Amino acid sequence: MKQEDYIWDYRNPYAWMQKVRENSFPPMIITCAVTGGVQGKEMNENLPESAEEQADAVYEIYKAGAVSVHVHARDPNNLSMTTKNAEDYSRVNKLIRERCPDIIINNTTGGGPWLTIEERMCCLFADPKPDMASLNLGPFMLKVPLKDRKEPLLHPRPGYMFDACIPTGYSDVNMYAKTMKEKGIKPEIELYHPGQYWVLQDLMMGGNITPPYMIQFVMGFQTSSFPTPANVLGLINELPPQSMFSLIGVGPYQLSMNVFSIMMGGHIRVGMEDNLYFKKGEKLKSNAQLVTRIKKIAEEMNREVATPKQAREILGLPKAS
Repeated sequence: MKQEDYIWDYRNPYAWMQKVRENSFPPMIITCAVTGGVQGKEMNENLPESAEEQADAVYEIYKAGAVSVHVHARDPNNLSMTTKNAEDYSRVNKLIRERCPDIIINNTTGGGPWLTIEERMCCLFADPKPDMASLNLGPFMLKVPLKDRKEPLLHPRPGYMFDACIPTGYSDVNMYAKTMKEKGIKPEIELYHPGQYWVLQDLMMGGNITPPYMIQFVMGFQTSSFPTPANVLGLINELPPQSMFSLIGVGPYQLSMNVFSIMMGGHIRVGMEDNLYFKKGEKLKSNAQLVTRIKKIAEEMNREVATPKQAREILGLPKAS
């Protein structure tokens, strides 16, 4: 199929009913965010931190059916924090690429909340470069209680309440997008609430992003939209032409948001960046648990799961070398 064959109007009820009848939704891309920029092993001992642990986790999710990985490289001198050095992203990317040659590598420009605007861009200068990178559409606030990080964990620190606003202006977002465009890195556009469609319009009018647009709705994150079906439908209703969407549900909302996206013909993200539990009271043993579960649910719902080759076609990315 051609890339344009995968794009359709999610708002059209007749198109949706036809796709249900014919089982003709586009193959669903499973992305996994194996680790994040705030929480570490002090929150779940199975969360990967080092480059080697992340590469191992990616190999497991790849075997389980994920075709894209969202990467937060950590500082090897302080694994409780994300890095500000391109070399650390280069190491993670290289280890992943060696084991999973055709997986889509998606580096974060969100980084960690303590990084500056410029430091978050380090992931775009990694070698090998990522296929994609996240592009947050605006500022947000965080209030997160962090547990004590105790020995024998590396780089222990006392627990504290992290309370901050992460600033991002129009010029910052456009700088990220322009750099990605220059380097041939496709942005994964992170949209937290409907007001950020103004920022998306600004990017489009400035020519700093080009279609097809991959827009990821982040639901249930602090200062993002509440994770309800009604809010997701409202965000879908504002999608610009030549767009596709993916859905994140944070914490206990991950599974319900994932399943809703399967039903609506969208794509999904799972992973221990967003959620540390497999179910209530049961911590995750691995990221692969989440991939295995959502792949099984999708197949039970007659939704084809994308292969790495199909995912690259859907996103308009080059074939894997």
